[in-house]
Amino acid sequence: MLEELKEKVYRANLKLVEYGLVVLTWGNVSAIDRENRLFVIKPSGVPYENMTADDMVVMDLNGNKIEGRLNPSSDTPTHLALYKSFSDIGAIVHTHSSWACSWAQAGRDIPAYGTTHADFANGAVPCARGLTAEEVIGEYEFNTGKVIVEEFEKRGISPNECPAVLVHRHGPFAWGKDPFGATQNALILEEVAKMASRTERIAAVSKNADIGIEQYLLDKHYQRKHGKNAYYGQNK
Repeated sequence: MLEELKEKVYRANLKLVEYGLVVLTWGNVSAIDRENRLFVIKPSGVPYENMTADDMVVMDLNGNKIEGRLNPSSDTPTHLALYKSFSDIGAIVHTHSSWACSWAQAGRDIPAYGTTHADFANGAVPCARGLTAEEVIGEYEFNTGKVIVEEFEKRGISPNECPAVLVHRHGPFAWGKDPFGATQNALILEEVAKMASRTERIAAVSKNADIGIEQYLLDKHYQRKHGKNAYYGQNK
């Protein structure tokens, strides 16, 4: 079942290791088949070097395991909540990459400080609130997804305009149209988190308060790559 999607999800998970976004088993990739209302996700706690495409787990949108001999990722309910609410996304990545996690642990958005960030997201990458004790004791992972959705709704942000989020004291999630696009967005998120950290450090040492990209420059870079009349890259 969904053999092609399993292969893609498996290979995208291996990309997390290649990109240096995970250590041990600290990450997962999933992808959804919207037509069949099923998604495929990495199994829980399985070392990347031991995984095969056959180890990927098929889930339905009610949270039931449809196929797979292993348990799905413990973050499966978070992926499920995002798939239900963000209808345009095709794949999700969760990591504990160090630079993005550092911003999440500080409870801070990643500000847009330059054009690299503007090519990625149409504004700051939001940091969603931490979960309450009741939310953690209850359906923790599903509530994590609900908190992310709540943050985007509260701010009026489209998940298409910002393909990533941080969760306070937890870490980053990213998404895309397919598993490889989502994995690439997780990599870009880590890079902009690193750049933002260095920007603030350099600005503090140099006592330069003039950081932060102008709105017109952010708009230009975001629109030329993602807008209706985008001209970055080759004609499709």
